[in-house]
Amino acid sequence: MPLYAPRAVLFDLDGTLADTAPDLAAAMNRVRAARGLAPTPYDILRPVASAGARGLIGASFGLKPEDEGFNALRTDFLNSYEAHIAVESRLFDGIEQLLAHFQRQGVAWGVVTNKAARFTDKLVPLIGLQHAACVVSGDTTPHSKPHPAPLLEAARRMGVAPEQCWYVGDDLRDVQAGRAAGMATVAAAWGYCGHHEPSTWGADALAETPLGVLELLA
Repeated sequence: MPLYAPRAVLFDLDGTLADTAPDLAAAMNRVRAARGLAPTPYDILRPVASAGARGLIGASFGLKPEDEGFNALRTDFLNSYEAHIAVESRLFDGIEQLLAHFQRQGVAWGVVTNKAARFTDKLVPLIGLQHAACVVSGDTTPHSKPHPAPLLEAARRMGVAPEQCWYVGDDLRDVQAGRAAGMATVAAAWGYCGHHEPSTWGADALAETPLGVLELLA
C-alpha cells in the first residue's frame, strides 16, 4: 500500500541497512572458542543478530540477561565484536541506490539503532553511512527501542515532525517504536526478522527488498 511521501526516512542499522550478522556471529563464536566450545552454526545466529548480545547469547548459550554468567559472556562478546567490527559487514544490495534516491529527492535519511554508540560511531563510517543526517544509538536517549524516544530524538535532530517520517526496520520492536512515535512504519522483510513473520507485526507496509521501499511512495 502506498504511504504518504515522507520528509525524512529513518532506518534501523543491523539487518536493515547493513548485513552485520557475519561479524556478530564470528564474535560470538570467538567467545565460545575461548571457552573450548564448538561454534554455534551461523544459521542459528543470523536470525537473532538484530537482538544484539541478548539474542546471540541466548541462541548460543541458552542464557537470559538475568542468568548467572550472562554478564561475563556479554562483556567478552562486545569486546570481541568491537575489535573486529567491520570485517565482513556490508550494506545490503540496493541500500546505496535507495539512499541515493532519497538524497536526490531532498528526503533526509538517518539511522536509529539499539546498538550502543561505542559501536555505532565506529561502524557507520566504515560501511559507507557517514552521510546520514543523524545517527541515534541505543544509549543516545535514556530509552532504547521499542520505546519511541530514540525515534523522536532523530526527528528532532532533523527538524522534521514525527508524522512526516517513515521508520524502516527488520524487527517487531522497530514497528512498535515507530508506531509509538507516530511515524509510518515499514517492515524490512529482507532483514533478520527474528523468528517472527514480518507480515504479523502490524506495520503500515512491508518491503521484500531495499528497492521495494521505493514502490511504497504515494
